[in-house]
Amino acid sequence: MWGFQRTRYADCNGSEASEETEIVVNIGGVKQVLYGDVLTRFPETRLAELVDSSLKSSEEISLICDDYDPDTGEFYFDRDPEAFKCIIELYYYGEIHMKRGICPICFMKEMEFWKIDSDFLDECCKSHLKEVEDELAEIAEKVRTILVDREGDPSARGWQRFQICLWRLMEKPESSLPAHIIAIVSFIFILISSVVMCVGTIPDLQVEDSEGKLTEHPVLEVIETVCIGWFTIEYLLRLISSPNKIKFVLSFMNIIDFMAIMPFYVVLILTSFGAGVMELANVQQAVQALRIMRIARIFKLARHSSGLQTLTSALKSSLKELGLLLMYMGVGVFLFSALGYTMEQNHPDTLFTSIPQSFWWAVITMTTVGYGDVYPKTTLGRCNAAISFLCGVIAIALPIHPIINNFVLFYNKQQVLETAAKHEIELMEGLSRLSSHTHPTQGRYLSRPAADSRMSKPARKAFVHADRWDWNVKGMHCVMEQCYYGTHANTHARSCSNLDV
Repeated sequence: MWGFQRTRYADCNGSEASEETEIVVNIGGVKQVLYGDVLTRFPETRLAELVDSSLKSSEEISLICDDYDPDTGEFYFDRDPEAFKCIIELYYYGEIHMKRGICPICFMKEMEFWKIDSDFLDECCKSHLKEVEDELAEIAEKVRTILVDREGDPSARGWQRFQICLWRLMEKPESSLPAHIIAIVSFIFILISSVVMCVGTIPDLQVEDSEGKLTEHPVLEVIETVCIGWFTIEYLLRLISSPNKIKFVLSFMNIIDFMAIMPFYVVLILTSFGAGVMELANVQQAVQALRIMRIARIFKLARHSSGLQTLTSALKSSLKELGLLLMYMGVGVFLFSALGYTMEQNHPDTLFTSIPQSFWWAVITMTTVGYGDVYPKTTLGRCNAAISFLCGVIAIALPIHPIINNFVLFYNKQQVLETAAKHEIELMEGLSRLSSHTHPTQGRYLSRPAADSRMSKPARKAFVHADRWDWNVKGMHCVMEQCYYGTHANTHARSCSNLDV
């Protein structure tokens, strides 16, 4: 048995309560002694209805609690005792604070059962609840996407059905084994094309053309052509099967895909006009610029790497920290370059010829690179360099920790969402298999029929899950709580999903 320290409260008229009614409740096997004058502080709640239980009939009492023992005067509630510890705080402190490890969605259901308005929830808990609701919306979207990838649109016919299958094949590697193989092949082609681009610049592997200039080896050109052919076919198939062509073309990743293949065809067109056009200086510079654009294809790896996508999201969320870093570095570069120029300008062999020219020295010093091409020669200049070095280290180190934290949070959240979505799909499949056995009760806390012993363990879990809770994606947050908080959420996960059957 546990409880709070007894505190005597006055009623709404300011007079002290004349009668102290002791009420014994049993919450999930844990006894709690409550006092009537405390519970009547919030007369609209379920616990306050127990104060005048002696005047109520057995039918009325059965509507308030799950069971009642008239001999001991004990009220039984089949609820979560850990959540009730937070609920009872309302009567003593006037507000409710949700403890770590309790599922916010399930806790809101507890508050609804005890007839407590959500306005009594602490502000920090409300913000946490909002975050959870956003996460559940993401899970629901992932579940919907997975179901669409698996089942497709049953109303689609002919070309539309073929278009959907082709889109899943090219864009959804997890939808089928052939789609997974295509994603691996595309990844290999990206690596090969990137290696060929680098190897082609090695002089020993280049050959001389008719004018004596070094060009790429013919074998490397053939490999490059094959890779570009694959990228072109892949891009066109994805464009044809895309449900929204404009959105597809304007997508950032698809712009990168287009930039990766466009230089090859532009150079091919210019070459087809003959040597006269290629001899023009402007055309040659344009060709070289287009060849440099081939490095954009390395960004295609982000399409097949969830880690790179997570890093991009983390950097987007860290724009404020990155902006502060640039501001610190900008102020430091301007300050120390001006000081360096002032301290070094009277030296006969000074390397600081102007403040803008000193920017380069300040940048490589504050970033701890230190090429050594520009360096101070006076004592004051070297002291200035030492201070700029220390300030640069501090300025760079300060925003690194928040950026790393954002990356870890995004990565963990991605893993949790994927796990919760997969678990949701498994439960939905279990429910579909159970539809021929029985139908779960509609009430959330009504007595349920026993699961069939012939059912598999996943099927029994799905059965109990659907029976205890209204079927929706909110139950998946217990999985997310376990991923975030570890073993502290195990007790609550068992109580809210009751999967130990």
